[in-house]
Amino acid sequence: MTGRIYLLDDSSELLAMEEASYDSESLLQELLAKHPDLLAGEQINSEEPRRWLLVTREMSVPDEQDGSARWSLDHLFLDQDAVPTLVEVKRSSDTRIRREVIGQILDYAANAVAYWPVEQIQAKFEIRCEKDNDDPEEVLATFLSEDQEIDDFWQRVKTNLQAGRIRVVFLADSIPTELRRVVEFLNEQMDPAEVLAIELKQYVGAGMKTLVPRVLGQTERARQNKATGSSKREDITEAEYMAEIATDRTAAEVDVANCLIDWATRQGMAHNFSTGKRGANFMPILQLPDRRVFPFSVQQKGMVAIQMRWLKDHPPFDNVEKRDELFKRIEKIPGLKITEAGMEGFPKIPISSLTDEKQLQGFTDTLDWLVGEFRAATTEVDGC
Repeated sequence: MTGRIYLLDDSSELLAMEEASYDSESLLQELLAKHPDLLAGEQINSEEPRRWLLVTREMSVPDEQDGSARWSLDHLFLDQDAVPTLVEVKRSSDTRIRREVIGQILDYAANAVAYWPVEQIQAKFEIRCEKDNDDPEEVLATFLSEDQEIDDFWQRVKTNLQAGRIRVVFLADSIPTELRRVVEFLNEQMDPAEVLAIELKQYVGAGMKTLVPRVLGQTERARQNKATGSSKREDITEAEYMAEIATDRTAAEVDVANCLIDWATRQGMAHNFSTGKRGANFMPILQLPDRRVFPFSVQQKGMVAIQMRWLKDHPPFDNVEKRDELFKRIEKIPGLKITEAGMEGFPKIPISSLTDEKQLQGFTDTLDWLVGEFRAATTEVDGC
């Protein structure tokens, strides 16, 4: 291999990194399991970069209903839209990468769609989490977006499998031209399934390693063939928002939504009302001198979701002690329960639990404190 990339250090010295092969296929597999971002989700979908949840390594694939394992898939991931992503890893030195691997992973895909019950996928995920000393629900709560529920997510996995909405990925340190042509052809022809190749080159030098993924197979024709209606949310008016949530929520819950809108108004926050495939949503916007912050959302599906996955990137809540204080304040409100681990994602509070006047007051008092902390942190920075 003769490829080379260059790094520029702080002293403007140019460091040459030489392309190098991986010591073993198992090392490449371990890297992917530990660092799913190597699947380059931002290249697969630049508008909505794919995020990855590892279900398991060595996922068994039967060839008949309730049959025993005939094959073993290297990795099974799910993305944030619950699309099963089947990944087969090979080194370019493996001669099977040119032809045999095509038939191999297509066998996996065809039989997985037909014979994988979602309960098996969920069980494999839970076993993998337990081996890693993680709580499966907490891992999922951190992974899912603020308007997703765990049960709904697994149901979407099932729906995607039944519809054949899967993603097949060949990953190697180098993708041969023959394999790339086949991948492009399959990706153009198969719908709703997606077929991709990811070339993950390794460069070494100066005591460092650099990994450079490149997604192949997304021709313009394939993109056009797979184009679907936008999943983005659309802005709506406050009246339209209230009309939508009134179709699903009780009168008392609608009153809670109104109270939270009024609270945001008193705080001088901007309002954002939107709707999408998961229903209507209200998200107040706290405008600070240097940025905008979105503290929580009120969902048609009956939840108030605190946006901690994003809030923790901004001072003062980039400090774990401040996040712990927020957690304790919520915990002290009678009837409101969230998990501490869930504070890393989008902890949810049922709107129904806020229909009690004292609980709603306790929650808005906590929101007053949260907004005040953001404003105080901004003032401190400005003062410096």
